[in-house]
Amino acid sequence: MERTFAIIKPDAVQRNITGKILERIEANGFKVVGMKRLHLTPEQAMGFYYVHSARPFFKDLCNYMASGPAVVLVLEKEGAIAEWRKLMGATNPEAAENGTIRKDFGVSLEKNSVHGSDSPESAAFEIPYFFNALELV
Repeated sequence: MERTFAIIKPDAVQRNITGKILERIEANGFKVVGMKRLHLTPEQAMGFYYVHSARPFFKDLCNYMASGPAVVLVLEKEGAIAEWRKLMGATNPEAAENGTIRKDFGVSLEKNSVHGSDSPESAAFEIPYFFNALELV
C-alpha cells in the first residue's frame, strides 16, 4: 500500500463541498488514514509551499491557502500517488478531463479545490508536515 497527501482547499471548504470530494475519494477506492480541518497561517503556508518560493505566484498561493479553513488528508491505496493525481485532474480545471475533481469542482487555476503530492519525495515531506505517526490509522 502507498500513501499520499491531499488537501481539500479553502475554496472547496468555503463552498461546502468537502463531503462531495470525500465521497469521490472513497468511491475510487482510497482509504482515508488521516484527516484534519485546519486554518493555515501565511507562515505555515509558506513553509509548506517552500519549493515554489522563487516562483511569481508564491505569495498569492500562500495568501490563498491561508484565506480560510482547509481539510488535510492522508490517503492510502495501491499506487496512491498516481491514482490521486489522476482523480484530481489537471491543475487548470479548464484543461482537466471530465469526471475529475478539478473539472467538476474547480473554479480557476488557483481555486482548483484540491492538492496532492506529485511524487514519493513530496509525500514524504507533506504528510509529516501536518500529521504525526499516531494520527495515521
